[in-house]
Amino acid sequence: MSATREKFATQVDAELLKAVRQLAKSEGRQIQAVVEDALREHLEARQSSVPRGREHVMQAYLKSTERYSGLYKKLAQ
Repeated sequence: MSATREKFATQVDAELLKAVRQLAKSEGRQIQAVVEDALREHLEARQSSVPRGREHVMQAYLKSTERYSGLYKKLAQ
């Protein structure tokens, strides 16, 4: 992506903007950095030919398979 910054204006849901502001503040980042990351991730997900799972869902799945691998093997038999 280009390092040149360009201003643009748009409108979003008030609660969504509030959540973005809170996230930026909690991470010590500027709102523009959070929005830019979100836009980049959205575009990458749309352009990818391989569907990507949400990170927290994948982490829960991996923990589950580690914890209950014996049970899953028995259920599969």
